[in-house]
Amino acid sequence: MSTHIAAAPGQVAPRILLPGDPLRAKWIAENFLEDADCYNEVRGMLGFTGTYRGERVSVQGTGMGQPSLSIYVNELITEYAVQQLVRVGSCGALTERLALRDVVIAQAAATDSSMNSHRFQGFHYPATADFALLRHAAEAAEAPAKGAGSGVQTQGGASSRHLVGTIFSSDSFYHDRPDLTQRLTEFGVLAVEMEAAELYTLAAKHDRAALAICTVSDHIVTGAETTAQEREQTFGAMVTMALDAMLATPLPE
Repeated sequence: MSTHIAAAPGQVAPRILLPGDPLRAKWIAENFLEDADCYNEVRGMLGFTGTYRGERVSVQGTGMGQPSLSIYVNELITEYAVQQLVRVGSCGALTERLALRDVVIAQAAATDSSMNSHRFQGFHYPATADFALLRHAAEAAEAPAKGAGSGVQTQGGASSRHLVGTIFSSDSFYHDRPDLTQRLTEFGVLAVEMEAAELYTLAAKHDRAALAICTVSDHIVTGAETTAQEREQTFGAMVTMALDAMLATPLPE
């Protein structure tokens, strides 16, 4: 048991999904994992462990923003020896190459957060994904497309496109610098979210494998957006992609 996670030793699997929303964690456990048991309710941040294709997998809510995610990831790594951590969250599209419910596989995360500024005393750290998880996630996204058009299959059978690229982990949901997001798009940044940069940095520090896969929930350019219920319950493509990528990536011996 750690400060913010009530799990006993062995209750958390070495592979874990990290949605920000604890209700999305519950939805994932109920719809993707077999025999899932809840191991954490502290502060309402739900955590579950079950099996996927015969392998133990956990899912843990992390809350919003890098400081909140940092608490859970630090404890999952140092107290529960988690080896693979994949964020499954929502993002705002910064380019018209993306539409609602498209999936972004983040190979790197830029950030305006002060966490790495303090950590590296002003140096700019390149927060990047684990290559094996990244490669297997891209392969999982492309697999259904063979002979049947591009995209990954969602639970409802609809197709969802994906892009691999850089995202922006912002410290602010309501940003006062629209000029900054425009500058980011000029340099190829695909979408904005609030957690991946810290996840990648902590994984690198502790020699763990991490990846962020995000579904477009709203579009900064067009103004289109999904509902809260859709964000909580209909982002199945990225969950399947994340689970398949983790199982395809061997755990350290």
